[in-house]
Amino acid sequence: MFTNAKISELLTSIVNIAPISQGVGTANSGWIAVKNYQQIVAIVSTGILGSAATVDAKIQQATSSGGAGAKDVTGKAITQIVKATGDGKQAIINIRPQELDTNGAFTHIQLSVTVAAAASLISAEILGAPRFLPASDLNPAAVVQVI
Repeated sequence: MFTNAKISELLTSIVNIAPISQGVGTANSGWIAVKNYQQIVAIVSTGILGSAATVDAKIQQATSSGGAGAKDVTGKAITQIVKATGDGKQAIINIRPQELDTNGAFTHIQLSVTVAAAASLISAEILGAPRFLPASDLNPAAVVQVI
């Protein structure tokens, strides 16, 4: 069906957590309205982790773009990444809008990445498969080139 489509026409970059040396604490992606997407995927990447560091990541949901009523999405958290085996790794979290608490009017998500014990290099990218193509119509201003 999409044999002639470029992957960049099928997926859009929604938002990212730019590569950083994250101190002990949490980096959040910002809230994303899920109404325009069939599926969303968050890709968390680690670089060199600090001594004894751990990295956790999860998807949270809210009822507004301001994070009202924020709570975790059940089953959408990675297994903790630890220094001993965690340098240069990736973890992927898939989510569909119907997995949110729609009865509770939850309409937005964010990725939350927490570093503990020591500063560590991390980044994350959130991609979406939109309801309507081309996906590039939904690219944020931060996307400066599609080749």
